[in-house]
This record gives sequence, structure tokens and C-alpha cells, in this order.
Amino acid sequence: MRKQDSGMSMPLRLAVILSGTLLLAFTYYHINYQNHLTEGGFVGLSLLGKYVLGISPSLSILILDIPVLLIAIIFKGKSFVVNTFISVAAFTVFYGLMERYSGWVIDLQDNLPLAALLSGVLTGLGAGMVLRGGGASGGDDILSLLISEWKGIKVGTVFILMDVIVLALSLFYMPLRETLYTVMAVVVAGYVITFTTSLGRPKLVKAPKISSPLAKTQDGAVNVNNAM
Repeated sequence: MRKQDSGMSMPLRLAVILSGTLLLAFTYYHINYQNHLTEGGFVGLSLLGKYVLGISPSLSILILDIPVLLIAIIFKGKSFVVNTFISVAAFTVFYGLMERYSGWVIDLQDNLPLAALLSGVLTGLGAGMVLRGGGASGGDDILSLLISEWKGIKVGTVFILMDVIVLALSLFYMPLRETLYTVMAVVVAGYVITFTTSLGRPKLVKAPKISSPLAKTQDGAVNVNNAM
């Protein structure tokens, strides 16, 4: 089997993406949903759109995702977008199966700091694995990655900033307590994403800003060496 630029064979790459996506689905359902933690990113924006404009989240998510995916094709390549579609589709399947068949309840509402910590660690690990596999878990992760490469900011830092801004706006319709604990989860997730994507990879010396920093790799693999 031909090796990709990241050193992963295609089956291993797919296994990493699916494992990360499964972990994300598990966390969002069993930790976030069951303990009433809110959401950042495009999901949080879609909920805000429903509250302010009455737009269905199913429509607003598409409106947000499609332009980002088109930009990703240009800068990251088709392979990256295909990997992202695999992750998004797998997340829908995994989450739906857990929602329908899982009888496991992780009730941490009396200990929301622990719920936020678990959410951050598991979400960061899952999203980081998908990025290491050469994809993204959604349009907001793609946007974080592109901004990271464009501006030379660590990908976890961009993830934190974007989600905190969305969560601040979410205070229009969400309780303050749950929102603050979600901010805690997002901050933890950002650091874990950075750790996961940079683990075992040498730090790159920043090149002079002559060419575009959004140069795509041959197979669309994620360049996340500008980690924290």
C-alpha cells in the first residue's frame, strides 16, 4: 500500500479518522448532551440563527459549511475534503446509533467541572485524531485550520478563540452557568487538539512571508506543525 506524506497508509488514515469521529460522537452525546453543556463553532452559530432569525439549524449549517468546503478544495485539495465528508457522515451515523440504542447515562450535572474537563479532553483528542488523519470534523474545524495556516497561529488557539466568541453570543439564549462550563471545555479541547496534532512532529521554522501559507499538500493532509 502506498504511504501518504504523513507516513500513514490509507487504511490507517481511515481508521484514525473513524476512531476520532466515534470519540467525538460519544462525547457530544454522553457528556455534552446528557449534562446540558452548550455548543460552540458552527453548531452554536446555527442555534443562534434559530433564536435570532428563526432559521432552521439544518439549513444554517449547510449555509455555513458549503463555502468553507469550497475554499478547502482550493487550498487543501480534494482528498482533504473527501476525508472531511467521511468524518461528517460517520459522525451522523455514530451519533444516531448512540441516541437510539445507547442506554448508558453519564450523569455529571452535580459535577459540571468534571463534565467540562472530560468533554474538553475527549473532544480535543477526537478532533485532533481526525486532523491527523487528513480531514476535519466539520466546517468550523476547517476554518480554524485555514486561519491557523494563514496567520501562523496555533490551530488549538484559533479553535478556542472561535468557539469562545460563539459561546459569548450564545448567552442571548443559553444559561450562563452551562455556557461558562462549555467555555472551560472548549479551552481544554483547544490545548488537547494542539498536543494531538503536534505530537511526534518536529517544529517548523517559520519561512519568510513570500508565498501563500495556505499551500496545499499533495494529498490534502493537514499541516498542523504550527502547534502551541
